[in-house]
Amino acid sequence: MKVDIVGDIHGCFDEFYELTIKLGYEWKSGYPVHSKGRKLVFVGDLTDRGPQSIKIIHIVHTLIQKDLAYYVPGNHCNKLYRYFLGNKVQITHGLETTVAEFEALDRKEQQKVRRSFIQLYENAPLYHVLDGGNLIIAHAGISEELIGKQNSRVKTFVLYGDITGEKHEDGSPVRKDWALEYKGSAYIIYGHTPVKEVRKVGNTFNIDTGAVFGGKLSSLRYPELDILSVSSTMPYFPEKFRELEK
Repeated sequence: MKVDIVGDIHGCFDEFYELTIKLGYEWKSGYPVHSKGRKLVFVGDLTDRGPQSIKIIHIVHTLIQKDLAYYVPGNHCNKLYRYFLGNKVQITHGLETTVAEFEALDRKEQQKVRRSFIQLYENAPLYHVLDGGNLIIAHAGISEELIGKQNSRVKTFVLYGDITGEKHEDGSPVRKDWALEYKGSAYIIYGHTPVKEVRKVGNTFNIDTGAVFGGKLSSLRYPELDILSVSSTMPYFPEKFRELEK
């Protein structure tokens, strides 16, 4: 199995395009295809905050339909899904940018986007176990004892991380650093928490290098475990990046 794992995109299409070119993909049909059959893997949070969330939805939906990629949802994906279902959600924390894009479309295109994303989300697993169990893709990670399980605890963990129920002063949830405790042999690739550089702890890799906050959009090539990144065109917000123990 040869894949290129990317995250978190957050509507940063230009960076995604540049990164896929760097990874050897071609866009002859309007979406990235690798001549040697490699596939893309998305760790969730495709949308929100960035400028081209709708375009990213279309591309990822197309890739999944054509069996050219893997995708797991993130917490922003979950919120957008609930919005498209008509549930009452707060249009904040980046969702407002996706909603603004969506509302600018004509009704026919809105219906197409809504159908595509609902299908994408509903057909996605909470986390992927790939390569015979050697590779696990989960948006915010997963602890060793939860691998292979499907329940509400798993859903909370993979979408939001190992939250304690407490809050920081800024209102963000307190999360345990689960990666420091992971001793498994399978590689776990995740995002969710922006870090300045791809963070490797044991067999875990956090590849969210904060593209939407002016950092980089990064990928991990598997099985090579090579890291490739491109610089973001977005304004830089240093306070959005967490300093974590290695």
